[in-house]
Amino acid sequence: MKGQNFLFSMEPTVYNAIFAPQSVAVIGASDCPNSAGSLIYKNLLDEYQGKLYAVNPNHALVHGTRSYASIGEVSGPVDAVVIATRAERVPAIIEACGRHGVKGAVVLSSGPDAGQAFDRKFEQQLIGVGRKSGVRIIGPNGMGIMRPAIGLNAAYTNVKVRAGQIALVCQSDALCSAVLDCAQANNIGFSSVMSLGAASDIDIAETLDFLSTDSATDSIMLYLEGVRDARRFMSALSAASRAKAVVVLKAGRHASGSNDDITHSGAIVGTDAVFESAIRRAGAVRIDTLNQFFAAAKTLSTRIKPRGSKLAVITNGNGPGMMAADRAMDTGVAMAKFSAPTIDKLRGLLPAQVKLANPLDIQGDADAERFVAATQAALDDPEVDGVLTIFSPLRTAQALQTAEAIIRMAKNRVKPLLCCWMGDCQVMDSRQAFVEARVPSVRTPEAGVDAFGFTADYERNQQLLLQLPPASSVAEAPALESARLIIEGALADGRSVLSEVESKALLATFHIPVVATSVARSANEALAIAAQLKFPVVMKVYSRDITHKSAAHGVRLNILTPQEVKSAYNDIIAETARVAPGARIDGVTVQPMVTWEHSRELMLGIARDELFGPVITLGAGGELTELIGGHVVSLPPLNRFLVGKFIARAPVTRILKATLDRPAAHMAALEDTLLRVSEMACELPWLSEMDINPLLIDANGVLALDARVVVHDAPPHLPRYSHMAIHPYPAHLESRWQMADGTNVLIRPVRPEDAELEHTFVERLSDQTRYFRFLGALKSLTPGMLLRFTQYDYDRELALAAVTKVDSREIEIGAARFVTNPDGTGCEFAIVIADEWQTRGLGTRLMAVLIDAARQKKLQTMVGEVLGNNAVMLKLMASMGFTVSTSKEDPGIKVVNYAL
Repeated sequence: MKGQNFLFSMEPTVYNAIFAPQSVAVIGASDCPNSAGSLIYKNLLDEYQGKLYAVNPNHALVHGTRSYASIGEVSGPVDAVVIATRAERVPAIIEACGRHGVKGAVVLSSGPDAGQAFDRKFEQQLIGVGRKSGVRIIGPNGMGIMRPAIGLNAAYTNVKVRAGQIALVCQSDALCSAVLDCAQANNIGFSSVMSLGAASDIDIAETLDFLSTDSATDSIMLYLEGVRDARRFMSALSAASRAKAVVVLKAGRHASGSNDDITHSGAIVGTDAVFESAIRRAGAVRIDTLNQFFAAAKTLSTRIKPRGSKLAVITNGNGPGMMAADRAMDTGVAMAKFSAPTIDKLRGLLPAQVKLANPLDIQGDADAERFVAATQAALDDPEVDGVLTIFSPLRTAQALQTAEAIIRMAKNRVKPLLCCWMGDCQVMDSRQAFVEARVPSVRTPEAGVDAFGFTADYERNQQLLLQLPPASSVAEAPALESARLIIEGALADGRSVLSEVESKALLATFHIPVVATSVARSANEALAIAAQLKFPVVMKVYSRDITHKSAAHGVRLNILTPQEVKSAYNDIIAETARVAPGARIDGVTVQPMVTWEHSRELMLGIARDELFGPVITLGAGGELTELIGGHVVSLPPLNRFLVGKFIARAPVTRILKATLDRPAAHMAALEDTLLRVSEMACELPWLSEMDINPLLIDANGVLALDARVVVHDAPPHLPRYSHMAIHPYPAHLESRWQMADGTNVLIRPVRPEDAELEHTFVERLSDQTRYFRFLGALKSLTPGMLLRFTQYDYDRELALAAVTKVDSREIEIGAARFVTNPDGTGCEFAIVIADEWQTRGLGTRLMAVLIDAARQKKLQTMVGEVLGNNAVMLKLMASMGFTVSTSKEDPGIKVVNYAL
């Protein structure tokens, strides 16, 4: 069936009206000195290239131009407004803007009262009015926005911003102003500047969606003070990071407050540690200080793309070189080791007394020629990913001449090159030369290392971004029904804390090795169990009310005789009753005393972050839990690549390596266990906290000696995996289908590694089929399009590939896709079938799978567009229950709608 394809179109984004407006009105424009309305109108009057209107009922003229009494009196259309009036007037103004056809509003006003509760009420009122009127809102309580390339300076600031390729998004007016002021001094330009304020309507996630596809933006800098919706934030940040470098500075790294009645996992997982993990998984880079923020801005402004993580330092003084090396060690930046050919080259270029190592001290008498030769040799070395060149203004050094020589050499560089000209008066001209040449320049060696560290972190985090693991990355399926029954049984009993026996049984359903544990209700039962297990044994209090058994004197280890069993039983009952007098004691557990000769003790856990949902923890266990710091956290889902990176970050890893007196721990067994814990986090939305502590590990495997699980009620109607910040690869949507002629077809969600498959698929489509799909004479997918079509956020969108084998080679023969609308109630979809595979039922099958997936997402409607002359497709849509209507925008297009 020729042309069996839907067109795919999204509604024009409101950002087109806000950031590329043909006309802007400033409501509250005035001549009052220092007022927001005056400064913003003057900024626009001086620079804006479109039509500008002043609106103020109290002024006939504003800055010498006509002022209108209301937005309704403006004779022409208005795309966007800036509102700088008293807050109580804003809702009525938004309604009037809606009647006038305004699409976007930047609201500077804060709440009409200083109280937070009243401000939130104002924001909610504003959102309601905006949605009813069809006006999207940036703000309230922000500084405004800028689009320097078109002179759109709608911000409450007198800083002049030059055009560039960096987008700056801030949740703080003060920081935004500081960054802009610093950027002006360093010749850094911006594609867009957004001060989102309360972000009550248009939030960080939607802003990132816009910037990820904005052709004027090469990189994005975010200053965050908080995130409201982790799933939307992660989805948008990941999409943006796939296309552009994203740098994040977040305030509030140290939280206050504590709660003693929590697991070790809950105690060690701070919101900031989880946020750090989230940023890493999303492919962005987290930085901690304003100095690092500015260093990153300088690096980004040069448009040099990160290439790797190994740094070389060239210096004319040993001290600065050592400072750089120390900073690299502190921050985890790898110092490159020069290759043998580079060392031979340097030996012929440098004086005999120079030690050919990194940092490379080329001596205090180094002239411009020596600096250039050494820097070029380092850049040419395949073992070097970036160079920091440090100049100290010694007596014989020529700062400007050396800087100019480096600039000439740097014109053809492909690797990051950072320059640090130390000092002040003697190097001011050099720094200005670097600014004008767009070569990143810093004032200190530490800042240079930080700037390169940003590029190295970006490279590493991009590898994490490419990982889209399924909920399970292990072969043996868990006993999910049994796991659910264990949890539901506890909840039905009114308990949120599972017993030790229940906790270990839950681990066993996911094939995590656990030590055999039995419950004794009397001393005689304990003796019988111990005799069956064989001595020595461990005995612990069995109580639903005691969280930490050791703290309640409820643990006895290495029990060797029947007499000790009876004594331990009575002792445990008496002591725990004394220490925890209100606790219900149901007996004592008995288990073997496991003494692996070369074992180590670990703690694995799951904790629930208030914002990001379940997180996985790893650290030292047993008595070392509080002694070896540096527990690490990671967001599920995990696969083997992510688990490997996760383990490598953990300080406890050092005790797992081989030593003279014991072999290395069984790392594959630890990886398997972490994958199982990740699977639990994905498949069990009831989990609040879980500790496996200690997890014994030696050269032969792992064994969970103790476990504690805390659960909560989970709403039954929520979509699968909705409790997670990162949606797993939806492996459950994979299905097999056979055509009438016996051809076997696999229908599965698209994966990042499908890039070549997708490229070939589109190239083999006929011109007509490509035209129907892409509305143009597209011959092949650009790299950007290929990235967009193969790397998906499965929470907001789904792409299905239909593949089969021809001559033992997998080929793609069809594709279908839907994207969830911003309101989350419906989706738009598209489908395309390879020409030679049309009229064989594949389109119908793909649509059926796509519809089922949309239903699983709890969506209500699916909408698509079909060319009006595609009678066969329109007939198929009607037969599947779609309604068909004519597009209001184009009579040649039919809109098909399906109620889910």
